[in-house]
Amino acid sequence: MSADQIFSWKNRWFAGSVGITAGLLVASTLGGFIVLPYLYPNFEFRGAWDAICSAAGIARASSSANAIQPDYKISTVSLTSDMFMRPSPEAIGRGATLAQQCAICHGPTGISRADSPNLSGQYAAVIYKQLVDFKTGARVNAVMTPFAAPLSDQDMRDIAVYYAYLPRLPAYHPEQSAQPPNVVIYGAPMRGIAPCGSCHGTLDNKAGSPWLEGQAAAYIKAQLGAFASGARRNDSGGLMRNIARRMTPEEIDQAARYYSSRPSFMTTQ
Repeated sequence: MSADQIFSWKNRWFAGSVGITAGLLVASTLGGFIVLPYLYPNFEFRGAWDAICSAAGIARASSSANAIQPDYKISTVSLTSDMFMRPSPEAIGRGATLAQQCAICHGPTGISRADSPNLSGQYAAVIYKQLVDFKTGARVNAVMTPFAAPLSDQDMRDIAVYYAYLPRLPAYHPEQSAQPPNVVIYGAPMRGIAPCGSCHGTLDNKAGSPWLEGQAAAYIKAQLGAFASGARRNDSGGLMRNIARRMTPEEIDQAARYYSSRPSFMTTQ
């Protein structure tokens, strides 16, 4: 049989296969663009192109108008790697003057004797972000919110670079031979928990993530609890909220105690 005879409409096998293929194409098109979309509640047909994009999994700008917006303020701070590089001595000096009103909670040298966070040596980007979030209401605290309200953007930048300029409080882990807790160095991959140390020190640090070594255990536990309950919501993309919800009380306690270990000279005072 020649090729002309095979690909001829007179050949019932060729005609049947073309007909079946065309039928499957029509059926899948009707099912994908008409039947299946109407099975979803609140479906609204906006045109053939939107239907094609929706079936392909491509977001369309026309659907963003009906996107659900959070009923709380979110952080709008955008951090870049070069934001606080090479701060001027004048900025650090202005920050030192402004930071005098912070000393009652954070200590005269940025090292707190209470359960407030130590700011000495903390990353400038971290301090700046939190001050902006307190000012805008993305993060709420009875003490910090009114303090941050009158600060200008330059004030917050100057305070941030001043504290970053100070020497960091070194952590001291008395049992040096003991391994850090698993949640710090390994996380819990099966539960979607990244290692604490990959963002907050010990292993690595990510931009915008605070250095936790030397912070008070009570403060760390309080913040993890706030993230888990949703009381604190200024983390980017809900990252810390998702992690804190999955951590067990034992893991929270282990991480807090590990990061809060004080240097030896602090234990003698």
